[in-house]
Amino acid sequence: MPLEPSIRPPTRPAMAWRDAGAVYAVNGLIGFIFAATGPVAVILAVGTRGGLGESDLASWIFGAFFLNGLITLLFCWLYRQPLAFFWTIPGTVLVGPALGHLSFPEVIGAFVASGLLMLLLGLSGWVRRAMAAVPMPIVMGMVAGVFLRFGLDLVRSLHEDAAIAAPMVIAFLLLNAWPAAGRRLPPLLGALLVGALAVALSGRFAPELSTAAVLARPNLYLPEWSPQAMIELVVPLAITVLVVQNGQGVAVLKAVGHEAPINAITVACGIGSMATAFVGTVSTCLTGPTNAILSASGERARHYTGGLVVGALALAFGLLSPFFTRLMLAAPPAFIATLAGLAMLRVLQTAFVTAFGGRFTLGALVTFLVTVADIALLNVGAAFWGLVAGCLVSWLLERADFATLGKA
Repeated sequence: MPLEPSIRPPTRPAMAWRDAGAVYAVNGLIGFIFAATGPVAVILAVGTRGGLGESDLASWIFGAFFLNGLITLLFCWLYRQPLAFFWTIPGTVLVGPALGHLSFPEVIGAFVASGLLMLLLGLSGWVRRAMAAVPMPIVMGMVAGVFLRFGLDLVRSLHEDAAIAAPMVIAFLLLNAWPAAGRRLPPLLGALLVGALAVALSGRFAPELSTAAVLARPNLYLPEWSPQAMIELVVPLAITVLVVQNGQGVAVLKAVGHEAPINAITVACGIGSMATAFVGTVSTCLTGPTNAILSASGERARHYTGGLVVGALALAFGLLSPFFTRLMLAAPPAFIATLAGLAMLRVLQTAFVTAFGGRFTLGALVTFLVTVADIALLNVGAAFWGLVAGCLVSWLLERADFATLGKA
């Protein structure tokens, strides 16, 4: 078996307690807050646009936090590294257009199939070759295309509901421009708090909490096997997990000296994706931003305790998912759109820089244009065709770039 063994000697409760500290707890709290703010807004924005109901969204959030929180706790404990698992944000965005012409059970079938594909890649040990075989600029051209809508929705919110959106954007910009304040109050959290105050002052926030469930009662879905869903979603979802999300997560950990167990992570993503699919959650991944926060300070050997904090908080948030979903959905649409747009700004910037900053630029441009056009062919969404078109154009016109693939 190619799976990396867990660390020896095994982690003991007394060891974890000794390694814990205020620095790691704060990093864990900040990493969790990042996951529970803008990325959750992305789920709500995609889900409501795709016609999902409140119970569907609460179930999705339950799987995203509770089930992935269990994987986070297990891997941080076994490998003594900050290995936080959540869900693929690019994959979430891919689901939005798919829900326009596919049923939710068909999309869930694609979640299960992509999880099985990742499981097989992890068990075979081929995942490193699979990650190196796909040109990153072309992948990020697709990511830029699917994320562009969130940037545009942010601008539209400023025009349509400036009373809500403008204070959030100003708070976000000020906290980014003032690093000392931004370290104490993460910019995205500051935008959320200012936005919540603006919503309260607007008088347009009246959630019916008396009728809302507080504890999670996740829905269980039976997947449907649709050829269109398999073609449109399985490969793009696997790519966003393995290349975009896991690749980023492994890179940020390697930069500070952690050697992430790539095969074991891929197996965990495969099993996690299949498990969370049955409660309506998009594919599991190793998160880049949260792990970057967890490993940003302190002693490297103690970083894993911040991951344990993230996992514990994720369990609690998942158990209370109906309550938080009701609160978020009761806010004006501009609140969700602005929060999601601000969360995606840096990701969108990175996607453009990676796509157009070096090799495969023509293929990346074609991928971006086809994805943004959002035209389905044979009932298969544009993101898939964008990848196909971009790879074909690069193979025809950028052969020199393919010759250097994997050597950088």
